[in-house]
Amino acid sequence: MDELSQKLNKYFAGRVVRKDLTKKIKEGANVPVYVLEYLLGMYCATDDEDSINDGVEQVKKILADNFVRPDEAEKVKSKIKELGKYTVIDMVTAKLNEKRDCYEAEFSNLGIKGVEISSSYIKQYDKLLSGGIWCILKMNYHYDEELRGVVSPFIIDSLTPIQMPHLELDEILEGRKNFTKDEWIDVLMRSIGMEPTQLKEKVKWHLLARMIPLVENNYNVCELGPRGTGKSHLYKEISPNSILVSGGQTTVANLFYNMARKEVGLVGLWDVVAFDEVAGIKFKDNDGIQIMKDYMASGSFARGREEKSASASMVFIGNINQSVDVLLKTSHLFEPFPEAMANDSAFFDRMHCYIPGWEIPKMRPEYFTDEYGLITDYLSEFMREMRKRSFTDAFDKYFKFGNNLNQRDVIAVRKTVSGLVKLIYPNGEYEKGDIEEILRYALIGRRRVKEQLKKIGGMEFYDVHFSYIDNETLEEQFVSVPEQGGGKIIPEGIGKPGHIYTISRGKSGMIGVYKLETQVVSGSGKFERTGLGSDREAKEACDTAFRYFKANSKNISGSISTTSKDFLMHVQDINGIGLTSELALSAFVALCSASLGKPCQSQMAVLGSMSIGGTINKVEELANVLQVCLDSGAKKILLPLSSAPDIGTVPPELFSKFQISFYQSPEDAVFKALGVE
Repeated sequence: MDELSQKLNKYFAGRVVRKDLTKKIKEGANVPVYVLEYLLGMYCATDDEDSINDGVEQVKKILADNFVRPDEAEKVKSKIKELGKYTVIDMVTAKLNEKRDCYEAEFSNLGIKGVEISSSYIKQYDKLLSGGIWCILKMNYHYDEELRGVVSPFIIDSLTPIQMPHLELDEILEGRKNFTKDEWIDVLMRSIGMEPTQLKEKVKWHLLARMIPLVENNYNVCELGPRGTGKSHLYKEISPNSILVSGGQTTVANLFYNMARKEVGLVGLWDVVAFDEVAGIKFKDNDGIQIMKDYMASGSFARGREEKSASASMVFIGNINQSVDVLLKTSHLFEPFPEAMANDSAFFDRMHCYIPGWEIPKMRPEYFTDEYGLITDYLSEFMREMRKRSFTDAFDKYFKFGNNLNQRDVIAVRKTVSGLVKLIYPNGEYEKGDIEEILRYALIGRRRVKEQLKKIGGMEFYDVHFSYIDNETLEEQFVSVPEQGGGKIIPEGIGKPGHIYTISRGKSGMIGVYKLETQVVSGSGKFERTGLGSDREAKEACDTAFRYFKANSKNISGSISTTSKDFLMHVQDINGIGLTSELALSAFVALCSASLGKPCQSQMAVLGSMSIGGTINKVEELANVLQVCLDSGAKKILLPLSSAPDIGTVPPELFSKFQISFYQSPEDAVFKALGVE
């Protein structure tokens, strides 16, 4: 037993279980993990190997003899009648029958209702009234002719819960003080069955993020990644308070509110509603997605005449079929969602965090722990209890947000911070460095959402440069999203002559960066262009540039010879989004730059295009193009004068990031690009 297991046994005696035992029995018995672990906690809470083996046998026997399988319900009922008494394990819910002034129990697998239950059990285990508890029950049978049809002949002789009937939260808060931050994170990992010594730090944080919906009300999170990374395991097996909606098809009545029956749907009954395989989500009702959006934003929804509130968190899980790099170049990270949602920026704006599933390894046997962890039921009750608390203002003492976060971003980050504090520092004792680490994670999780929104919704979501400011030193720290990389396509420093960057709309409709590389060698005035494949419009644009260059090179410099040199030009589509037809002007600048042996200015992007006669065309969608310039690392922009009226459409904080030079003619563009006055 390692040091952490010893500590756990010391401070949480009777609340821990050896996780390899769970695995052994789970494979043969289809009972929820939390029921299994409760029994193991009762019979195997020791470190003596022989006692453990006896305990395991005991648990197996109890499950084999007493666990009610739904298909054998009639057989068990018959046993209770014939033997007069029998012990069963089943899920029991109770409700008050006000007509008879008594409490009645309902058995889930056994399928019997209306069994009288003593009010002393109700007082002790109030969870019977809200959602039900798994119990071991001694049942008797007594049929009374006079009370036929009024009272059930089944009688509960004794009832013992095999779930946590209630939780002493103070016990956990006190116990937490005996562990360091790293130890406590490892305890949480082991409690959900993972082995922390095999996991990287980053992966642990992602697994913690999966648990946030269980401790935070109305938290919306999305996780897309490869198959086999255990995305749905937590919501299906570990917590009795979450439900996994598989297969995707659902109705508003099932999810939110059934108007015919006047019953609240899943969001009112469970703490977490997780959608497995997001690609298949579809509502039979047309207004399903709208109601979902309303609920995700406010935690309430309107059905019929009334407004209903609920606190369930929404989790969206799905698979990514390509590599992340390819997705980022060609589309966005929300692409696996169904058609009705995939380009709906308002829907994704309600996501509080995006967990990068591609950073979590595929599950292999060594990732599952054999050491001690908290009983999952104890853990899930702790998480449920924590939902009543809030730590959304946890960092206000030390930090404040930068100016790029709007209200939705602030709410999202605060919720993520609150969730992680509840998990790691439930007693609210943390230092400045601890909270900074959590804040950074929360900002990155939200920025990942925002970066994709920018791709879907364009200029509306330009403000992605998230930062936080230290209240003492007033120092501003920016966070970046790892998969976006440094992303500086346009490098710092002076490039080579003939190397020009331009930014415009490609074939696919997305705006991308193109690099033109030009070489001049001795020859007879030939022009070769490569990298254009079979794209007719792009070829024509380069030919236009060369014809204009031949006709007007003398206006640039008398030293340029178009007859004794050959010109080679290669066009590179850096973002892989398809070529653009707007290459003529930048190709002309590149030809002049190579011929004169003068490089273009450092970190400059050349915008605009021209016709064969030298007419300059303005830049379409200027604000979006400038946003891509900023993301690519451009600092200087060469802009046609005809685009000057459009400057009003660009947010001032974006415009202020550049040095802008205007040009009126192709020749003017060359002089300004090369920095020749």
